[in-house]
Amino acid sequence: MTSTSAIRSHSSGARAVLNIAVLVAALGYFVDIYDLILFSIVRVPSLKALGFEGETLFQHGVWLLNTQMAGMLLGGILWGILGDKRGRLSVLFGSIVLYSIANVANGMVQSIGGYTAWRFIAGLGLAGELGAGITLVSEVLPKESRGWGTTIVASVGICGALLASKVAEALDWRYAYFVGGGLGLLLLGLRVAVFESGLFEKAKKKNVKRGDFFHLFRTRRDFFKYLYCILIGVPIWYVVGVLMTFSPEFAQALGAHEPVSAGKAILYNYAGLAVGDLASGMLSQALSSRRKAVGIFLVITSVFVAVYLTKHGLTADSFYWICSVLGFGSGYWAVFVTMGSEQFGTNLRATVTTTVPNFVRGSVVPLTLSFAALKGAVGIVPAGAAVGIVALGIAFFSLFRMEETFHKDLDYFE
Repeated sequence: MTSTSAIRSHSSGARAVLNIAVLVAALGYFVDIYDLILFSIVRVPSLKALGFEGETLFQHGVWLLNTQMAGMLLGGILWGILGDKRGRLSVLFGSIVLYSIANVANGMVQSIGGYTAWRFIAGLGLAGELGAGITLVSEVLPKESRGWGTTIVASVGICGALLASKVAEALDWRYAYFVGGGLGLLLLGLRVAVFESGLFEKAKKKNVKRGDFFHLFRTRRDFFKYLYCILIGVPIWYVVGVLMTFSPEFAQALGAHEPVSAGKAILYNYAGLAVGDLASGMLSQALSSRRKAVGIFLVITSVFVAVYLTKHGLTADSFYWICSVLGFGSGYWAVFVTMGSEQFGTNLRATVTTTVPNFVRGSVVPLTLSFAALKGAVGIVPAGAAVGIVALGIAFFSLFRMEETFHKDLDYFE
């Protein structure tokens, strides 16, 4: 290829990525992450405002987090099936409406019962946006550019955590929830400019069953392919759901010189995640491989999990720095979700792409339950290490078993 042809090709690829579908998916994920992370940040002040203290803060915090994740597990299945049956856009914006309303309602709760109900509903809503957005972007972009598109979606979306941290720092926890709800409702105005995926429209005209979730369990090959898609992402939510959410408790156990704020730890972690998502996406494009990029970032994650759990007597700033680098290492979310989207045909793609990240997010339920059970028996640091070894081990094994999908044509059916 001549230099002029290469420049034209690069310019054409850049224009393909910078379209309204990528923008809407990125902003939708931004608001999704804002709400998802906001609870971890305001966990303590919101529960204190409802009258809880001491060990009950930990117990109710785990309960609410697991309730939210249970909603995401159920919502992931429902939205995924709907995305293949009714279209990617119906899910993209239906989910935004639901979690925006839930956000506003979370700011108005007066009891633990109400808080539990609305975190479950928020989980249902949050379950649909990312999968629908990634599916849409993967299908409307050429295969040479779709990795860039999904990287932009994830990198912009992750920054929602940074806004959540700043808003929670500046405003009362109730108003922080109201801000999230307002952002989601404002985003709906962009819906009119987005068009449905051409591959989905083509699938509608074919005599092929769409959105059959149970198809994924009919053969050993499909089941394990689907399972591996989920398991490679579990370390990301081990880092966020265990190490960051309970960072004050870990820092205290490790003899930190100063108290550590969960909100600030999450802020630094997600700053690292945003950079990591961009870097892993760029690395994937440079290597023309999803698997190699994920493998490299899993190694980085493993190294800094070990650093996080073994460094004693740190200052708060040093602890936050480790949280940031750990976020960078676990910042392969964009590549991981793209791999899931590329594994299955058009008639199942939304189902897979929506359920996979939500099962990963939902993995925080067994992760935190295991962590809480082990914490009482062996202590917080050994418990965190044991859960991390299992999460990382199954991720490496699953990655080894997955096929490379970088150059895969997505115009096919299961």
